[in-house]
Amino acid sequence: MKFKYNRSLLYALTTTVLLMFTQCTDLEEEVLDEVLGGESANIESTLAAAYDRLGDGTFVNNTDVLALQEYTTDVALLPTRGSDWGDGGKHREMHEFTWTPSSSNVASSWDKLTNGITRSLTAVKTISESDDAQRDMYLAEAKVLLDFYIYTTLDLYAQAPYRDPLVEDAPLEIRTAPEAIDELIEEVESLLPDLSAFGQNSTHTGRFTREAAYAFLAEMYLNRAVLKDRYNAASAFDFTETSVDGASTDMDKVIEYTSKIIDGGAFQLESNYFHNFDIDNSGASEHIFAIVQKVDYIRNGDNDLGYVHQARNQRPSPNTRGTNASCTTPEFFATWDNNREDPRFSRKYQYSDGTWFMNDGTTGSVPAEDFVPNSDNDVWFHFNRGLLHGQQYGPKLGEDGDFIMTADGRIEVFQLYMEKSAETPMDFTPELDFDNPYETIFAQNEINRGVRIFKFEHDPENGNGSSNVDIPIYRLGGIYTMRAEAYFRKGETTSALNDINALRISRTREELYGSVAGTPINSLDETTLYNEIGFELYWELKDRPKAIRFGRYDEAYTGKAATDPFRRVFPIPQSAIDVTEELTQNYGYDQ
Repeated sequence: MKFKYNRSLLYALTTTVLLMFTQCTDLEEEVLDEVLGGESANIESTLAAAYDRLGDGTFVNNTDVLALQEYTTDVALLPTRGSDWGDGGKHREMHEFTWTPSSSNVASSWDKLTNGITRSLTAVKTISESDDAQRDMYLAEAKVLLDFYIYTTLDLYAQAPYRDPLVEDAPLEIRTAPEAIDELIEEVESLLPDLSAFGQNSTHTGRFTREAAYAFLAEMYLNRAVLKDRYNAASAFDFTETSVDGASTDMDKVIEYTSKIIDGGAFQLESNYFHNFDIDNSGASEHIFAIVQKVDYIRNGDNDLGYVHQARNQRPSPNTRGTNASCTTPEFFATWDNNREDPRFSRKYQYSDGTWFMNDGTTGSVPAEDFVPNSDNDVWFHFNRGLLHGQQYGPKLGEDGDFIMTADGRIEVFQLYMEKSAETPMDFTPELDFDNPYETIFAQNEINRGVRIFKFEHDPENGNGSSNVDIPIYRLGGIYTMRAEAYFRKGETTSALNDINALRISRTREELYGSVAGTPINSLDETTLYNEIGFELYWELKDRPKAIRFGRYDEAYTGKAATDPFRRVFPIPQSAIDVTEELTQNYGYDQ
């Protein structure tokens, strides 16, 4: 199904008009694919505009929420690599914990999230005034989406702006995390009856269904103790606090809502873990709520999660390359020691004629069997997935700008070297070895360093900027990790271990190894649980909250010194404070 929306809604806001409503104008309507079903325009238009903010950079661009949630952890960093990625230090400061109220990534994420709040408020107002037959369902969606934007803003900044959309000239309010988290939980719980069940009323993974709301509630309950006591120096958060409704505890609620999803049967674990992150993952059986991306959208989707880890000479097609940006740390790579056989660590690619791309120098060529859609028959080369380390192999460009082919028409495979340091082998070393341990800067002949995460498939269609890969916000694997953590925090270690092992044994290795299932573990302690959550959810925008919950966020690791608890939240951008007197700077940044 397709629906129409009015583009004037999408770009009306700047910081100086924060949370002020604008009316639709009669600009030419355009089509945005597969976010809502139905043909009526106005309420779908405003709701679509609110959903669109999720994918228009906010959660899919490596300089926005991803930078705040991943580059601030031991899972990922974006160092300066010789002549690339200096950019005034804006990428490095996220991992080095040197950001300020004027940092561009901090400001950009704030602007996009608060714009999402505003679009959602506009949708709530418009839908509330509608007499559409599905008004209650659409209104519930709009309100839960609003709460999701507010929650994410509170998670990152501890404050979020709000204006009552149903009260004329309502004053601007600044909601704060310790109080607002309970209000958000209460509202989402109250909206559950009006939300559609997944798959009914034209709903799908791109919309807030009842199951997506269950996942959202589980996440809020899991992190509620942190949002209430963010600066607890010992990270002694009260995870078993009485729940908002007074009937149980926070962890009981996590178990309740995750169990509704797991037992509901609408979603199934993928045996091939990486199917969740394929180019054609719109039908992934684990996706509960995802950012729908299509190359034929007006904004075309975003490829950042796929290609920022790949080196410039790693080319899925002759006209597409990586950008040699991000990598992981030695600490995260080391958590996989004695667990390299886990199917989530890596997966090799097999072509239809039986050829395996081994990425170890033993594969001389692969068949030219796939071609990039909407291209001039660009051949498509498939890299392996997961954590890539050591010497890398792949195709090279010939003088004609196409891949070098064998005499019988196959893609020839070569040992690869770095594009901007041609004498440096593309050897992705686990060790980073910065000259200054707290400045993540590499010399030009060191730009190969760092194990790369090839989790999301690099979409070769439409160059480097676009993608058909849907980005999951909530998927079934993460639901199991939330329930396991809740059981563990309640002292029910056996139940926690069962959920972790359900994930481990559900994944299988590629057929090269006979579709061998992952192996269970025999015991579970806090460190093992922390690592297992990382194995399941790395590079999915969940790592910062996890590190804070487990008391790991303040610790020193490669490229980062030990830091103070105030860094668990980001500063309010100075640009926002300058024009909004209701905002005050967060503790630690108000010097």
